Amino acid sequence: MLAPYTTLGLGGPARAYEEATTAEELVSLVAEADRRGEPTLILGGGSNLVVSDEGFDGLVVKVATRGVTVSRDGGQVVVEAEAGEDWDPLVARAVAEGWSGLECMSGIPGLVGSTPIQNVGAYGQEVAHTVRCVRVFDRRTREVADVEARRCGFSYRDSAFKRDLGRYVVLGVTFALDVSETSGPLTYQELVNRVGERAALGEVREAVLGLRRGKGMVLDPADPDSRSAGSFFTNPIVSAEQAAALGDGSPRFDMPDGSVKVPAAWLIEQAGFPKGYTRGPVRISTKHTLALTNPHGRGTTADLIALAREVRDGVLAKFGVTLVNEPVMVGCAL
Repeated sequence: MLAPYTTLGLGGPARAYEEATTAEELVSLVAEADRRGEPTLILGGGSNLVVSDEGFDGLVVKVATRGVTVSRDGGQVVVEAEAGEDWDPLVARAVAEGWSGLECMSGIPGLVGSTPIQNVGAYGQEVAHTVRCVRVFDRRTREVADVEARRCGFSYRDSAFKRDLGRYVVLGVTFALDVSETSGPLTYQELVNRVGERAALGEVREAVLGLRRGKGMVLDPADPDSRSAGSFFTNPIVSAEQAAALGDGSPRFDMPDGSVKVPAAWLIEQAGFPKGYTRGPVRISTKHTLALTNPHGRGTTADLIALAREVRDGVLAKFGVTLVNEPVMVGCAL
């Protein structure tokens, strides 16, 4: 069963399962499965994954590679991390060592290899700001390549890897971080309200962890709200005209191209889905409207998808805005 490998605790069986402890082994397992024509699912930390109740009829390859290499390049530290490294311990090390650029992404679950695919970000930082290159196995060309940041196609919660999902297997990520005990300028108002526009890295990390815990976004066996895939919907980016139609009370963030980002959580709440809204054994988090949870472990993926569709359709009916799921769907869809 794949359920134990996901933070939602949902998902049926896999036909076959292998664990890759080196990049070479990861490439070999995927390449051999491709030669056999066998469907393959690359499994990281399972924190951004929704697997169907039927499971996966193919080979699941668990990424368990380890290793971090550090070097200096002028005023920066270059950190090369294997895809199977846990993300938050890497952030904690960066903060402890005085490497600035990852601190606002403290507490995000999952593995390093997943971060460039989703262009993971929080509280004003994205990995796109510090990624120097991403090492991948290209399943189409069957070659290992280093993709420079400018070729990664990063945008809000998106990348070239996500847009061609399944083609690339991330083997490792290289970050370029500033040597500084203090954060860069902080822009996310909720965080600025706690620590100011600049703060010591450790202070920023603790503030972010506190904010995330308050939203059930730090994995904690004692917190049923943390049994989720994080934010289930991305914040929609709409035209200025669409944003104006939402009314003067709607929060919004102007984008450089003239479009407007609207908080999905606000749309969900205004459409009649408050925190704690329940559908059978699953519910919207009691702490954060964007998280759909399986709080007691008794739900099914079908239950979760039904709740997600209800929320999506309700927002569409009220505002004419279609919410898009953030987690990767395996064997299921909204």
